[in-house]
Amino acid sequence: MDSGWLVAAALAFGLLLGAGLVIAVVVAHHRGQRAVAVITPQVPDGVDAVIDALESVGIVLDASNNVITSSPAAVSFGLVWNQALVHPELIDIVDRVRREGVPESDELHITRGPVGAMDLHLLVRVARLGARYILLLADDRTESYRLDDVRRDFVANVSHELKTPIGAVGLLAEAVESAADEPEEVRRFARRLTSESARLARITNEIIELSRLQAKDPLGDAALVDIGIVVARAVDENHVGAESKGIELVRKGGKHVEVLGNEPLLVTAVGNLISNAIRYSPEGSRVGVGVAHRDGLVEIAVTDQGIGIAEADRDRVFERFYRVDAARSRVTGGSGLGLSIVKHVVQNHGGDVRVWSQPGKGSTFTIRLPEATAHPAGTLGVTA
Repeated sequence: MDSGWLVAAALAFGLLLGAGLVIAVVVAHHRGQRAVAVITPQVPDGVDAVIDALESVGIVLDASNNVITSSPAAVSFGLVWNQALVHPELIDIVDRVRREGVPESDELHITRGPVGAMDLHLLVRVARLGARYILLLADDRTESYRLDDVRRDFVANVSHELKTPIGAVGLLAEAVESAADEPEEVRRFARRLTSESARLARITNEIIELSRLQAKDPLGDAALVDIGIVVARAVDENHVGAESKGIELVRKGGKHVEVLGNEPLLVTAVGNLISNAIRYSPEGSRVGVGVAHRDGLVEIAVTDQGIGIAEADRDRVFERFYRVDAARSRVTGGSGLGLSIVKHVVQNHGGDVRVWSQPGKGSTFTIRLPEATAHPAGTLGVTA
C-alpha cells in the first residue's frame, strides 16, 4: 500500500513538472515573438502590397526613420539606400509630421547622384500611418518642369527671331519713303524688303508646321510613299539654292523603296536636310543624297563637305532654334527650326534621325524609317 502511494505521488510530480516546463517554453516563445516584432516591425496588413504596386514613390518608415518598405520607384530614383532615406529635405518633412502629427505636402527640387547629375522635381506628401509609422508618397514632376522650360524658351526664341525681320521691315519701309526721289535706292530697299518678308513668312510657316507635327494625329491618312519620289522632289526644291553657290547635288539609290506615311511631310524633312547642307557648305563643293534599305529599314543620308559640327553640339542640333553658330545663321538666313521639324517628322513616321560630323570635314544626317510592305489582302503594314 505504501509503495503504490509513492509511485502515484512520483507520477503526479512528474506530470506537474512536465506541465511547468511546457508552460515555460510557451511563455518564452511568446516573449521571443514579441521581441522579434519589436526588432523587426511589420506594417499594417495590405500596405506592403499597395506599396509594391505603386508606379510612383511610396515609402513607409518606422519611429527611427528606418525604411520598412518602399516601392521600386523610390529605389530607382535614389531616394532610399541601405534602408534609409537619402535626402535631408525628405527627412525634415518626415520629422515634422511625426512631431506635429499633421499631414504635409511640398514640392522639392533635389539632386540624384553626383552633384548636378540629375535634377528631380517631386511633389511630396507625408502623413502618419497608424501610431508608429510614417507614409511618404511622391510624384515625379521632372518632365512637367522640363516642358515648362521648353515652352518658355520657345516663346522667348520666337519673340527674338521674329523681332529681327519685323524690325528690319519697319526700317526699310521708312528708308523707301525717305528715298522716294531716288529710284535706284528704292529698288535696293525694295529687294531687302522682299528678302526680310520672305524670311518672316518662312519662320511663321515653320512654327505652324512644327505645331502641327506635335498634334495628336499629324500624319492624317497614311499611305504608301515612294522614297525615290520624295528625294527627287526634295532635290528639285533645293536646285536653285545649290546652283547659286555652285554646289553639285548628287543622288544615289532609292528606286522602288516605299514607306508608310505622309509624302509632303517626308519631302519637307529631306528638303530641310538638303537645304541645311547647302547653307553650311562652301561654294563649289558637293552634297550627296543616298538611299539604302536593309533589314526592314530605309535609310536616307544627306552628306556635305561643310564646316562640320563639334561633338558638344551634336546632341542639341535638333532642338528648336538651336544654332551652332548664331552669327553665321543670321547671315545664311536659317531659322533654327529646320532640324527640329526633321526630327518630329521622322519620329511621327516611327523612325529616327542621326548625325555624324567632323569639324572641317563635313556632316552626314541619316533618316531611318521602317520599310513598308503591301500585304496580299490589300492592307498596309510596316515591317520593323
